[in-house]
Amino acid sequence: MRIKRLAVLAVATALLAACGNGAAGGSPDKSEKTIRIAYQAFPSGDLIVKNQGLLEKALPDYKITWTKFDSGASINTAFVAGSVDIAAIGSSPVARGLSAPLNIPYQVAFVLDVAGDNEALVARNGTNIATVADLRGHKVATPFASTAHYSLLAALDRAGVKESELTIVDLEPQDIQAAWTRGDLDAAYTWLPSLDELKKTGKVLVSSRELATAGKPTLDLGVVSTAFATAHPDAVDAWRKAEAKALDIIAGQPGAAAEAVAKELNITAADAEHQLSQGVFLKPADLSTSEWLGTDGKVGDLAKNLLAAAQFLKAQNKIDSVPDAAVVEKAIYTKGLPGVLTS
Repeated sequence: MRIKRLAVLAVATALLAACGNGAAGGSPDKSEKTIRIAYQAFPSGDLIVKNQGLLEKALPDYKITWTKFDSGASINTAFVAGSVDIAAIGSSPVARGLSAPLNIPYQVAFVLDVAGDNEALVARNGTNIATVADLRGHKVATPFASTAHYSLLAALDRAGVKESELTIVDLEPQDIQAAWTRGDLDAAYTWLPSLDELKKTGKVLVSSRELATAGKPTLDLGVVSTAFATAHPDAVDAWRKAEAKALDIIAGQPGAAAEAVAKELNITAADAEHQLSQGVFLKPADLSTSEWLGTDGKVGDLAKNLLAAAQFLKAQNKIDSVPDAAVVEKAIYTKGLPGVLTS
């Protein structure tokens, strides 16, 4: 179903009015030193930045608020409402956000991780579903407009299964887990930590790592509103450096990384370390290569990735139109690269 502009704006307005938890108190104005961050509860360096207060230490003069969101779709709505400055969001929702009718003025400034085995399609034991093709006639859940939704569509397309041949329901990860426990679902495409719970009584049919190899990669990205980046470029630099430090902690101090993520997800450090091992985390220096963000004045291939995602979503009738390549390239924030991440 296509999202109509008026409906999106109405929801966004309602969200803005409802945000009484500090998420709507900031401004891109230079005199307003407030940063409103949207985060998601999946194992990543972003949770380390939050748990260790890395950004607060780097920007003591700023009031920083962290608000939890369940999916990229709700984060896009918050950006439309003007209630978020920086966010952790999947590449598929970003491709949607840059496309009509949303046309969100934000830019990708960081790659948090590349989806690997931390996102997957799982079939319930006892359903006689052994392959993606076997999903015909069954009920499958995924959070709509998410990287998992994108990957589910890609998996169906690769297997030659039409979306109309099964029932796909829109559920957030925690709701998927509850519905799974009740026996309401035959399969689900979701991410950690709910994924690990489903795997206890199910079988993985395909992971996002496999789909990436087949040409449909998905990523978790750090985005910043264009207005905020224009007004507070130094704060954006501090945020990027904090996220880069978190990547270094994941690579060089796995115990500390696991402890921080465990506290944010309310799980054991051992479980957090296991979940982190299923993602693909880049080195900070990699982000400035031609494969990813690129450098100041020369946008990397991440723009092509997002454009390809938009083209696939248009082919699946999930967006109204594909943005111009120039629009997507402009949405990659390369100011100060590579220096800001290597200094």
